[in-house]
Amino acid sequence: MTNQRRQYLKAAGALGALSLLPAMPSAFASESKLKASADAILKAATDAGDVPGVVAMATNRNGTIYEGAFGTRQAGADNPMTADTVVWIASMTKALTGAAAMQQVERGKLSLDAPAHKILPQLKESRVLTGFDAAGQPVTRPPKRDITLRHLLTHTSGHSYDIWNPSIGQYMKVKNVPGIISCQNAALTTPLVFDPGERWEYGTGIDFAGKMVETVTGQKLGQYLRDNLLAPLGMNNSAFKISADMRTRLSRMHARTPDGLVPIEFEIPQEPEFEMGGGGMYSTVGDYLKFVQMLLNDGTGNGNRVFKKSTVDLMTKNAMGKTRVTMLKPAGAGSSNDAEFFPGLPKAWGLSFMTNEEKAPTGRTAGSVAWAGLANSYYWIDRKKGVGGVLATQILPFADVKALPLFYDFETAVYKSLA
Repeated sequence: MTNQRRQYLKAAGALGALSLLPAMPSAFASESKLKASADAILKAATDAGDVPGVVAMATNRNGTIYEGAFGTRQAGADNPMTADTVVWIASMTKALTGAAAMQQVERGKLSLDAPAHKILPQLKESRVLTGFDAAGQPVTRPPKRDITLRHLLTHTSGHSYDIWNPSIGQYMKVKNVPGIISCQNAALTTPLVFDPGERWEYGTGIDFAGKMVETVTGQKLGQYLRDNLLAPLGMNNSAFKISADMRTRLSRMHARTPDGLVPIEFEIPQEPEFEMGGGGMYSTVGDYLKFVQMLLNDGTGNGNRVFKKSTVDLMTKNAMGKTRVTMLKPAGAGSSNDAEFFPGLPKAWGLSFMTNEEKAPTGRTAGSVAWAGLANSYYWIDRKKGVGGVLATQILPFADVKALPLFYDFETAVYKSLA
């Protein structure tokens, strides 16, 4: 509910005669329409068992226009999903880490296009994987050009994930490299799969951007985010480390199996070697909505300015030229399905979100930004129409057959309510 609506209703109560007031403005009517349609969509999904639980919220520039929570935090348990349920936001962390890096660009401590190894020397040792020899050992060569922060933030650096790249998976097996979810520094020793700037491939680049922020600020990434982004925006339920209070509201992770949705044990290491800027944070939908609203308001949220408008403009437009985002094809069963938003629609990448270059079927305006988290949490930010939203479940694999369509249905309901 927006502040304007609260004030309207307060005035109505003070007069003691709601029926005598003029009809609610159209904005209030649209909220009522959205409440009815979104509630029905989300409740139907949990009632049918499509998802165990879901939280969804939408906002305009003035405040929250929809909030809903349905189902349970654990399949088969009487533990209701609530608006303040804590979830692993996975790669939705990337936008927060990218924001931290862009604050440092704005402040002159980082450059988008200078060699990143000047800040993070380990990137000087980067090699491009060209294959494997007869003995099964990796063959590598030096990259043709230096990696830049722009490459890291746009997924054009050559870094990849083993989830979607079998060659990286093979390299990790041969060299005994731990997975990125381990949050061990050794996880960031995999090679590049192409020369920086040559194409788009989703990967660990933003983890290096997070380390660059740590280098130039002298702070751990989580503390920097707390001081410079999370606290100013009032995002008090967002962190790499799950607090005791957050744990009481934590949703269980689930796996979709042939036998249905099954609760599984899953948690990001709470005493990590490095705080995984590419996917290590826990948060709530309401907290993340504050980040969305800040970008809708050109860098201001909770009464605090965290970016110049010009920086937000830069962050939210295509930052990789003619290169386009491609489908994520899983390298094996388990963590992901085939994943692509709006197949057939041209998509690029900003600093650091996906941008849709044409209008989406949901109603999302061309030039909007969006992304997601591995456990099927999603967000979008439409600065032209001044609206955005967040939806979260806790289900693996990514691009779930039920959760992703549910996100589309929710987003569509938001845009229909604006008509």
